[in-house]
Amino acid sequence: MPFELQPTLSGDLVELRPLRAEDFDALYAVAADPLIWEQHPERERYREEVFRRFFREAMESGGAFLILDRSSGQVVGSTRYFGYDPRQSEIEIGWTFLARSHWGGRYNGEMKRLMLEHAFQFVEHVVFLVGPRNFRSRKAVEKIGGVERGTRIANGRESIVYEITADRFNSREEPEQRAKPQRAAWE
Repeated sequence: MPFELQPTLSGDLVELRPLRAEDFDALYAVAADPLIWEQHPERERYREEVFRRFFREAMESGGAFLILDRSSGQVVGSTRYFGYDPRQSEIEIGWTFLARSHWGGRYNGEMKRLMLEHAFQFVEHVVFLVGPRNFRSRKAVEKIGGVERGTRIANGRESIVYEITADRFNSREEPEQRAKPQRAAWE
């Protein structure tokens, strides 16, 4: 069965739906906050001309999502699947950003849980490539169970590789069985 790169995924807090061309203005309104990008390797992404390139690449990827807050219907960010490799049974999750109003783990945790549940129907490995100095994103990936596996150089840029395997993800305790500190990792 081929990997479905752009399903609609819904949880209690967020809905992820395929990114569309008409989403540019609403998404740029979120991305225009320079503090979102302060630790990112591409720190100028808050500038409209830089964000237009990011948005175009997201549309061309065929795996990008718009993230909506389910309670308000407000656009709060974007994420995507990329680099599906059926031979390696691997897909990347990345290019994620959220409005600062939605930082703190609950929204990112639910979004990544939805994406991981979907991905593990098709692959055994999900990877996250994070800039070495992007400590906020590194901590977020570790919080959801990502294990550091080394580095990769892509497009002239070094990234730390984090991995979550289907076995590791599927063996986690169900939310009602977890202690409070671990609970935040998947919700």
